[in-house]
Amino acid sequence: MIQRYAKTAGILLLLTIVAGFFGELYVPSKLVSREAATTAANITAHELLFRFGFATYLVEACCDIALALLFYVLLKPVNKYLALLSAFFGLVSTATFALTQLVYFSALPVQRNLQSFTPDQVASVAQMSVKLYGMGSGVFMVFYGIATVLRGYLMYRSTYLPKVVGGLLGIAGIAFIIKSFTLVLAPAYASDFLLAPVFLATVTLTGWLLVKGVDVAKWEAMTRGDNV
Repeated sequence: MIQRYAKTAGILLLLTIVAGFFGELYVPSKLVSREAATTAANITAHELLFRFGFATYLVEACCDIALALLFYVLLKPVNKYLALLSAFFGLVSTATFALTQLVYFSALPVQRNLQSFTPDQVASVAQMSVKLYGMGSGVFMVFYGIATVLRGYLMYRSTYLPKVVGGLLGIAGIAFIIKSFTLVLAPAYASDFLLAPVFLATVTLTGWLLVKGVDVAKWEAMTRGDNV
């Protein structure tokens, strides 16, 4: 049963990678411009792409909620309280990111429901929605970073998952946290390069769970132990 949970977690992680890339990177790169008028025009001209990008986020969010439970089950033999804490932080990160995504998606109805505004004003409000999304999603990733650090620590301490995967995940979580605080304290230095370890850690963990899963014998042995 636990191996099935591990494989399911791998599948969900793969879905989050694909959905996150499309909805959070690809679509904005095609539609969002430095010029407010261009962004508004792109969203209007490619409404289906804009909507589909948000739909993929909904898929990603559902996967993240399920992953909060699956990681708790997988990691609680190491320390059930830290595993539960990581689940809480994971759920809070999903909720706060959902709020920023809603602000992003509001750029579409804004353009249709502000009839008393001039076209330039409507474009400015839509652009502000997109910018607030970018700022909010970056700042609130601190919650996901803490969840990731805890999961990495628990994986490192476990005997049924490789320490290198736990270490990579811990580094990725620290990268999330640094990026969040840099956005708040020194936004000029909040480079996306800070998140470089995240991709490596996520892909490595996904591949391991899909191909290897957990060492069932060691997981069962730790489950029978006197772990907190």
